[in-house]
Amino acid sequence: MAGEYGAWWPPLEGTAGHVVDSPDGRAWLEPVPEWAGCWLQLGPDASDEATRPSRARAAATVMSEIFRGEREAAQVAGELATRYEEIDLLYTIADILGRTVRLDEAAQTITREVADVVGARRASIMVYDEQANALRMVAGRGLEHFHTEPVPIDSQDSIAARVFRSREMLAFDPSMTVQHPGAGPGRGYKGSSFLSLPIIYQAPGGEARPVGVINLTDRIGSDAFTAGHKKLLAAIANQIGATIENARLVERERRRVRLDTELILARDLQAALMQPQAALVGGADFGARTQSADEVGGDFYKLINLRDAVGVLVGDVSSHGLSAAMLMAHVIAAAGIIAHDIREPEKALKRLYEVIGGELSRAEMHVSLFYGIIGAKKGVLKYANAGHPQAFHVDAAGLATRLAATAPPLGLGDIGKIKSASVPWQAGEDLLCVFSDGFSETAGPGDTRYGEERLLDVVRRHRTLAAPLIVDQAFDDVESFAPGAAADDRTLVLVRR
Repeated sequence: MAGEYGAWWPPLEGTAGHVVDSPDGRAWLEPVPEWAGCWLQLGPDASDEATRPSRARAAATVMSEIFRGEREAAQVAGELATRYEEIDLLYTIADILGRTVRLDEAAQTITREVADVVGARRASIMVYDEQANALRMVAGRGLEHFHTEPVPIDSQDSIAARVFRSREMLAFDPSMTVQHPGAGPGRGYKGSSFLSLPIIYQAPGGEARPVGVINLTDRIGSDAFTAGHKKLLAAIANQIGATIENARLVERERRRVRLDTELILARDLQAALMQPQAALVGGADFGARTQSADEVGGDFYKLINLRDAVGVLVGDVSSHGLSAAMLMAHVIAAAGIIAHDIREPEKALKRLYEVIGGELSRAEMHVSLFYGIIGAKKGVLKYANAGHPQAFHVDAAGLATRLAATAPPLGLGDIGKIKSASVPWQAGEDLLCVFSDGFSETAGPGDTRYGEERLLDVVRRHRTLAAPLIVDQAFDDVESFAPGAAADDRTLVLVRR
């Protein structure tokens, strides 16, 4: 390798292996592939000089793999540390969403938690005030004067206003050669670095819009926010936005129609959490719809992209109303994180129960939950079913096989009884069909029930269509069977991969 050899330095010439004459005799220098400036010296020793080049190349290749493994291990360790930070923040924000609708309480807790994670001495959250067309500070940490004046959105001196208008993160640290963007009149900072991020909220079916700004300055230690900090904050910005927007809207609307407003907000949040983004579909043909009854629904689903497989989560909270909706939000947030770290369905549900078990007990609720992983390349659907009977595997011939429960609903049984099962899967042909009892139990004329078999017949007859179109056919059929508002939540999820 490049380094001192006694009082002698080996000459490193070009990029190919070559012979060198060391003080102790002839040796061979071989570059380590993919590691510029790193060389392997073989000899001088009593071995055959003619075989040294081939042996050196083999050894250098092994060293390159070792170095690559060390680098990847370090990267994984760094990503894992970031993931744990993200999990902690998501759990905290989900907890805030479930227990408070006061904007000041939610914002202050979020400010504290985020500042602790990134090591910022000073932090603040500013929320958009529509009437004043300005940013109003609702939470601060490390600020001598908390009650600051609102900042007009069109302010040219304010970094927060600039970030809100552009909807883009703005950061600065002492290593940058450009002028500090906060150097305008009256806009001084204790530390040189800052990180300012727009808080974005997207209502179901609506456009993303900024609702506020989170500002972090005066970082502890090196006065700079890392790329990891920026990545972490970008990852949780939407979750913060949902929390801030929920609290802000409840604060504004509860004076008028307190309960109705809370239920409407919870329903919007449910739809936003369940709406799959195109990047998460992972090549699957995915169709899903939830039709809630008059109250906020307890049905939920989530599609999880696992790179070489797709995870499908469908469940039903035993209650209705705002408390059930908040529990559902917690389940979806936690399950999405857990699924990426634990690839075995039974272990994932056990870990999920460890996270939400206390909340289920306090609320006296339970959750029926189906979680399946479709590994199309491996030709298998592996699943764990916690008391959700309406789950079927529909094969290429249209034969529907029930995916029986492998455990009682979460909150009603022993966590140790959660097991996994599997069925063969024909990629591109088979369908996973999971629905809620509100669908099959729909009451029609003469108090007749819509039934599982009628729904499965619709799926069979239209199985060659894309999954979303099959879902449309099923909802059209149940609505023709029982016109009018649903008495219970109806959910249908179809996946072909």
